[in-house]
Amino acid sequence: MGDSFMDLVVWQGAVELSTEIYRLTATYPKSEQFGLVNQMRRASVSIASNIAEGYGRSFRGEYLQFLGYARGSKCELQTQIVIAKSLGFNADVPYERTEQLCADVMMNKLKR
Repeated sequence: MGDSFMDLVVWQGAVELSTEIYRLTATYPKSEQFGLVNQMRRASVSIASNIAEGYGRSFRGEYLQFLGYARGSKCELQTQIVIAKSLGFNADVPYERTEQLCADVMMNKLKR
């Protein structure tokens, strides 16, 4: 592996995704601040965080375990995006970029 988890393309993509989710949810209804907004933000941050935490572990098996957690958080976020779209949140904003970032995150091989 490289010198830092920050060198991982997959981690960089996860950070970009999380930033996009924060921007997207900033205009969701205030009534969702402690609901869907909180859930989406936490799931998106969890993706990059688990990649980084796994990278910092001593054994490859631990690393792979945390990548599994990251993948699970990505699936959680994808579900929440579907729900937000179904509820009409940010109906005027195209979700394609967010959906593509989400789909791409774990598709990136663990390369620098």
